[in-house]
Amino acid sequence: EITKLAKQFQKEPVRIEVSKPATAASTITQYVTHCPSNEDTVKRAVLRTIVRARLTDRAIVFCNRKPEVDVVAKSLQSHGFDAAPIHADLPQSVRTATLDRFRDHQLKLLVASDVAARGLDIPEVSQVFNYAPPPNSDDYVHRIGRTPRAGRRGVAVSFVTADMRAHFRLIERRHGLDL
Repeated sequence: EITKLAKQFQKEPVRIEVSKPATAASTITQYVTHCPSNEDTVKRAVLRTIVRARLTDRAIVFCNRKPEVDVVAKSLQSHGFDAAPIHADLPQSVRTATLDRFRDHQLKLLVASDVAARGLDIPEVSQVFNYAPPPNSDDYVHRIGRTPRAGRRGVAVSFVTADMRAHFRLIERRHGLDL
């Protein structure tokens, strides 16, 4: 949009980039699952079905809101999944203990807010599930980038409901995806 406006109102505009937009690693296989309903119970059922079918080792399930993290983690736990929440409202000691369990392969599913999308060293994550698309495309790249570490391959699955399709298309366009 900015480029379009610049061309419309300026003569010979010049683009200067401070840093390139984040890009997804080529070692990530990306999928989109279109959820049939915006209902949270339906989304959680779809998530459980996909995780049950696709989970190969350890995965992170990303949610957009801290209360959603707690609900999704509790739902997974109540259906027999080895899952725990992590977000900024939890005490630091709980977050540290949860991450240690995940790193030590004592926990299969980490249900997280974007607190786990950047800056944490979490090796050997086989999959990332975006329970809801992130607020912006850079966060999308950081989330899915949790998986293809140290030359490994990874899988990212994003859940998109009808009311999120337009938002997710912006992410796709920004990264040249056609999912």
